[in-house]
Amino acid sequence: MSNSFIDLNLHKKEDLRRILDSAIAIKKNPERYKNSLTGKQLAMIFEKPSTRTRVSFEVGVNQLGGNVIVLHNNNMQLSRGESVYDTAKVLSRYVDTIAIRCYQHSFLEELDKYSEVPVINGLTDYSHPCQIMADIMTYEEKKGSIENGTVLWVGDCNNVLTSWIHAAAILGFKLRVSSPKEAILDYQPLIWAKKQNSDVLWYEDPKEAAPGTDLIVTDSWVSMGNENNANYAMFSSYQVNKELLSLAKNDFIFLHCLPAYRGKEVTAEVIDGPNSFILDEAENRLHVQKAIMLWCLKLL
Repeated sequence: MSNSFIDLNLHKKEDLRRILDSAIAIKKNPERYKNSLTGKQLAMIFEKPSTRTRVSFEVGVNQLGGNVIVLHNNNMQLSRGESVYDTAKVLSRYVDTIAIRCYQHSFLEELDKYSEVPVINGLTDYSHPCQIMADIMTYEEKKGSIENGTVLWVGDCNNVLTSWIHAAAILGFKLRVSSPKEAILDYQPLIWAKKQNSDVLWYEDPKEAAPGTDLIVTDSWVSMGNENNANYAMFSSYQVNKELLSLAKNDFIFLHCLPAYRGKEVTAEVIDGPNSFILDEAENRLHVQKAIMLWCLKLL
């Protein structure tokens, strides 16, 4: 489906800007949009646990006048071997949009391939585009256009970073990535960014990358489902703390997609401090996903 929302790098700059601008308009005047999805049905498929993704999508659809059906993978026929093809074709007869939060990105891509309705990426092991759209919305509320900004990512090369890299290339802002050498080995999004001539640079030392930074972003050192293979020692020098932030601009902001582990990837002093906007960031998932759904259904 051409109007699916799978990865940010699959969209033109004007489409992402339209979604972001619409999200801000929806947040400012929610009453104007309250009947936008009347009669529309959203199916949500979950392989992974969820707090913000499920609640923000479900509340968002309800506030727009639509309905939500929540499906857990282990309660679907998929868990008994039904094909993705059959699942996609059948759901397309019932609902208007499908949102999915799953492990393998290839599963999402296969679902989108066979679906006759738009599919929205609620998170995969590869990327998390809805989250980064909410992050950018939060940044622009506080500091203006992100195209004039410098973003610093500190930590693992994970799905959230992938979508930050895609966003930097499409929207044209500076992104500095500070991760251990071991983490970036064969990390394809960085290779892709270089081919796009985007302003995405890698630094092994986060202190070298921090000067001039407008936004500092991090995530848990170990992604969901990889806890048994955790190598916390590798990330011991990649904590976002007061010392690191002293190198950033005075009016920097801090974001974290949550869940957060205070004392590991970020100190409590930072995440609960005056420059942290994690709750605005979490709330903006609701508004930006409303805009994404309306864009997918060509209602913007």
